[in-house]
Formats: sequence, C-alpha cells, structure tokens
Amino acid sequence: MVRLSFDSEIWARGITAVPLNPDVRAEIEAGLRARLLELVEQGADVVLDFSFWSRATRDDYRTLLASVGVVPETVYLATTRGTVLARMRARRGSHPDDFVLDEDLVAAYVDHFEVPSPDEGPLTVAREPGPPD
Repeated sequence: MVRLSFDSEIWARGITAVPLNPDVRAEIEAGLRARLLELVEQGADVVLDFSFWSRATRDDYRTLLASVGVVPETVYLATTRGTVLARMRARRGSHPDDFVLDEDLVAAYVDHFEVPSPDEGPLTVAREPGPPD
C-alpha cells in the first residue's frame, strides 16, 4: 500500500508553514495526481491522505480514477469538532503530519466539511469511541 499526502510533499520541499501559496499547492497536486495514476496503473493499492472536505473534490478524484477503471472507496473518519480542534492545538510542527495550523482555519474546515454519503460510491465510516460533542 502506498500513501500519498499533501503534508508529506509539503514537508519534503522544506515548507513548514501553511496554508500554501496557490501556485505551489497546484504544483504539488499535479504531482500527486500523476503519481496516483502511475501507481494504480501498476496495480498498487493507494491511500490518498487528503482532507477531501468537499464532495466536489471527492467527485473530481473519482472521475480521475474512473478514467483508468478504478472505483475508489472513501474512508471517512467521523471525528467530533472538539477532538479535531484538540488534536490541532497539540501540534508542534515536528514532522509532516504535525503542521501547526491556525485554530480559526481548522474550525472553518470542520464547520464546512461535507460529510461523505453512500450515494457517492463505496464508503466506510470509522467513528471515534465515546459520545459526540
């Protein structure tokens, strides 16, 4: 299994602050899309470790993968707003999965996240234990 991640690509370029310049983000995404197609055409299982906060973005990647005969599965980690914000507050910028993010930006992502639904295609939902906040 191969994991593709914006954060890993950003970190590998020596970038330690986000959000990204739109041109840099577009360049990274183009590279990730090309690598994704290359890997699936080789028969590899690939995990896209992206936020996929909007259905439009998820649909875009589904269309991309359909062009090579792949029907992707969405794995949605159903996490409470409180948990997401607490995890972001704990970040220290020490590795690619630990970027320090502005709390207002994180809250906006959480508040505008479009939850995946079964009508989008194969979907697995993993829920955190405990009551919702």
